[in-house]
Amino acid sequence: MTPVEIRNMDNEELLKLLEEKKRTLMNLRFQNAIGELRDFSLVEKAKRDIARIKTILRERELGIRR
Repeated sequence: MTPVEIRNMDNEELLKLLEEKKRTLMNLRFQNAIGELRDFSLVEKAKRDIARIKTILRERELGIRR
């Protein structure tokens, strides 16, 4: 998910997406713990998406425009 796509969403959509990504990350970590995860890059991708969403929410909170 690109920052441009994320910026085009409103705050409610971003909060829902953030919760979804957190659940996804939890499931990926669980799969990794039990040895079922084949592609560890999915964990990194989920973590980056969460960071992007949090960053954009914080920018909006502070009134920063990009």
